[in-house]
Amino acid sequence: MGKVIAVANQKGGVGKTTSAVNIAAGLGLNQRKTLLIDVDPQGNATSGVGIDKRKVEKSTYELLIGEATAEQVVVSTRYTGLDIMPSGIDLAAAEFEMMDLPDRSNKLREAIVRIKQNYDYVIIDCPPSLGLITTNALTAADTVIVPIQCEYYALEGLSQLMNSVRYVKRKTNERLEIEGVLLTMYDGRLNLTQQVVNEVKSFFPKKVFATVIPRGVRLSEAPSYGMPIMYYDKNCKGAAAYLALTEEIIRKERRDG
Repeated sequence: MGKVIAVANQKGGVGKTTSAVNIAAGLGLNQRKTLLIDVDPQGNATSGVGIDKRKVEKSTYELLIGEATAEQVVVSTRYTGLDIMPSGIDLAAAEFEMMDLPDRSNKLREAIVRIKQNYDYVIIDCPPSLGLITTNALTAADTVIVPIQCEYYALEGLSQLMNSVRYVKRKTNERLEIEGVLLTMYDGRLNLTQQVVNEVKSFFPKKVFATVIPRGVRLSEAPSYGMPIMYYDKNCKGAAAYLALTEEIIRKERRDG
């Protein structure tokens, strides 16, 4: 049965989608059959693996409102071991349409329950908000990865995310845990970076990944080519970092399992 990991932070620009795409691709390269679920209306995870969201026939929009099954939504990518449930241009409307549905926080979990056994990992890219779609993702997940950028105000708004995690744990998903906190846009030359690292570690004792994700031009270029970083430039620091992160996730799974 696949482990479901949501990647969530309501603050934009923290490397959330970059991390979801590259964790999923890295797990695939590690011989772990992986499903990436894009529930962000911006659809950047979809285009980040080379799928044109304007041409998607069935998307996570139809999945969430009950007009398509998981099997109908899954699309193969050209990358090793990686499938995706793509986002579509209508997904922004899903929250409004789901408001009147019974048991509306459980739609994603119910939709993927049958197919997640086909995968070792399921990675969910959440929207940069704490609305109903993110609640669905957290309800469906076993754990959550929280990306935090190494910049001023890194912890701003984080208490709201933690409140959402606690709410979901109490109301709809008692097994939900923090998989880890991921430091992104890391630049070891800056004093500020180390201050942020220390601050984050004190806020999340024992939950911060050993791997940090560096700033890098190649990392920011890769999505425009529809390629995870380890396919775009396997020799760059960003690729090495995300591969190290996926190995850290797998080791944690073995240790906890």
